[in-house]
Amino acid sequence: MGAQQAAEGQTEGQADGQVGEGFEALYGAAPDGVWAAPGRVNLIGEYTDFNEGFVMPLALPHTAVAAVSRRDDGVLRLHSADIEGPVVELHVDELAPLTNTSWAAYPAGVVWVLREAGHAVTGADIHLASTVPTGAGLSSSAALEVVTALALNDLFDLGLSGPELARVSQRAENDFVGVPCGIMDQTASACSTEGHALHLDCRDLSIRQVPFDLPAHGLRLLVVDTRVKHALGDGEYAERREGCEEGARLLGVPFLRDVRYEDLEASLARLSDERVRRYVRHVVSDDRRVDEVIALLDAGDVRGIGPILTSGHASLRDDLRISCPELDLVVATANEAGALGARMTGGGFGGSAIVLVESADADTITKAIEESFAAAGYTAPRVFPAVPSEGARRLV
Repeated sequence: MGAQQAAEGQTEGQADGQVGEGFEALYGAAPDGVWAAPGRVNLIGEYTDFNEGFVMPLALPHTAVAAVSRRDDGVLRLHSADIEGPVVELHVDELAPLTNTSWAAYPAGVVWVLREAGHAVTGADIHLASTVPTGAGLSSSAALEVVTALALNDLFDLGLSGPELARVSQRAENDFVGVPCGIMDQTASACSTEGHALHLDCRDLSIRQVPFDLPAHGLRLLVVDTRVKHALGDGEYAERREGCEEGARLLGVPFLRDVRYEDLEASLARLSDERVRRYVRHVVSDDRRVDEVIALLDAGDVRGIGPILTSGHASLRDDLRISCPELDLVVATANEAGALGARMTGGGFGGSAIVLVESADADTITKAIEESFAAAGYTAPRVFPAVPSEGARRLV
């Protein structure tokens, strides 16, 4: 990912200029426009989205950028600056689910979903570059989907809203790529607002933008990319989703969101399968944690969310069992070094953790994490601040 690494730290203007120039070099003409969509980090609420529960992500400054031109001949040409290889050429009327396992499946899936919905998308030339770390649990795939959906929405005058573009992108990942993800990642990428976390009710898809101005409180939220790559298509995610659905069926509710936290212990007593019981306990308690974080933020007590983050990690580690030694080491080391709280974030089995720290302690805690990784013989982690950023938008 040399191009991705080179793109780190560049301004948005530089990014759209470089992607536009790359497009012209590939396709022989300037693009019709350039668009961007961010990755995300999830503050709280994990594996709750497909249970029609609550989540609270925020968009990152890291984006997928796409230079795109409309075509009317049925040809779809795709190229990534981040991956070695030639332009991928497809035909829109030949796209079929689960037939492409490369990166190109994500933008191609968006085209397929739009056409399945009756939108006359007749082809496109697309050149992509991304600064969202891949495999880090920061939704690099959702960024690719959303930026493609937004570009095609504009170029073909489809008139779709941000939440509608999120649903198109989710379906591309579910039905075309074959990953049974929920709606959180795509909604965060499509609908986030700078300086805010996004409180999403995954039942009715209602959104509330929650102010999340950490510098005003003397705080910083660090993202620690363990560099342990995860892949949600490997079956572990699907197994937990199926377990949650089984729990809801056994408890006689449509989704685990319908199990009240006050009734959790009684509900767990009705489940004989220890695995399903653990999954149910995590989902119901994590929905509760989202409510607790919202209440604290509304009250201006940002520091108070720290212990809730750490509690969430314990649930992900012990009940959902999706952590790994590197993520556990980040959380333990950060808290021992004085962090206000920490947890793994995203789909798990690698990826990233978040750490809430006093701004004055950020360097010390970062150093402690780096030293603990070195002592354990792990690859050095990548640490950067999570800055609540703007959602998908047109750049040029």
